Amino acid sequence: MLKGVDPRLNAEVLYTLAAMGHGDVLIVSDTNFPSDSVARHTEVGELLRMGNVTAGAAVEAILSVYALDTFVDDFAGRMEIVGEPDTVPPVQQEVQAAIDAAEGTARPMIGIERFAFYDLARKAYAVVQTGERRFYGCFMLRKGVIPPEG
Repeated sequence: MLKGVDPRLNAEVLYTLAAMGHGDVLIVSDTNFPSDSVARHTEVGELLRMGNVTAGAAVEAILSVYALDTFVDDFAGRMEIVGEPDTVPPVQQEVQAAIDAAEGTARPMIGIERFAFYDLARKAYAVVQTGERRFYGCFMLRKGVIPPEG
């Protein structure tokens, strides 16, 4: 365990988050997403796991060390519900609350159609599978920059 680092973040996830650069995409998925097969197409090439937490808890932990991109509208996205693209279920509301808390302001995620989300995920830097069992607990986070001090 490291002082000052959220204990929900394991070594593999921390290493990957640190290795990512500005604009790289991280996928945070639920347990039903085809995470392993999709992760094989990513830059990392293997699945990362945070299996003991919900999607909201995983995103909260990730955002404790990961800056979101402030230069683009698609800084974060959620998989849309098939046939109900404007519906935002509780799992997505929890992740939105984690984003808003980390950002210090309300920045709504974009909706991404289900199959477009799969395509985006295959081109991502990495996939982190959570223990989230609620449907549509899949998210995209685009890495931003940390400015110099002063």
